Amino acid sequence: MLETSVSCPNDQQPLDMPGLLDILAHSSARPRYAFMVLNLIAQAAGSNGRAGPFVVHEGKRVSMRDWLCDALTPMGSRDPRRLALLDRVRQDLEGEGSLPSDPDEAERAIDAEVRSRVRTSGKTNISRAVSELVRAGLISRHYQGYWIDHHNRGGHRQAVYTLSPVARTLLQKATAATSASLPLN
Repeated sequence: MLETSVSCPNDQQPLDMPGLLDILAHSSARPRYAFMVLNLIAQAAGSNGRAGPFVVHEGKRVSMRDWLCDALTPMGSRDPRRLALLDRVRQDLEGEGSLPSDPDEAERAIDAEVRSRVRTSGKTNISRAVSELVRAGLISRHYQGYWIDHHNRGGHRQAVYTLSPVARTLLQKATAATSASLPLN
């Protein structure tokens, strides 16, 4: 049984997955998005519940926020705004004269620019969702890097997320149960 200060709001029982979802529904403007972010953080977290500042993805060291953005990018692939962004990027590159004449190279250039713009806006969405998760008491956030108290908030700092004990237990148990039920290929 979980022993934590976070409990189901209605009956003061220890928190279970429906209780976690209830907390997200009441503390987040976008509860499904916040749950996806929380779940990805739990998947990246080690046994101590800490994720970041970097993860290794496809053999490359990537910042935690960039990895979260890239992992959530497919969720908006059919969104009309994403399709409009694709057209806008094509027009911008054509207007600058930097669009390659080879169609394959042009598509790669457009995809790279769209990915860059989506990642930039995605970082804002991730920060917003993480702030809601911090306020809900499900994770804590701190920064590691070259200058932690840099005057303009930059200074090569990277976010590190730590799951609360109850969130770590619930989500890592759910992840282990899901991966145990998947067939091994």
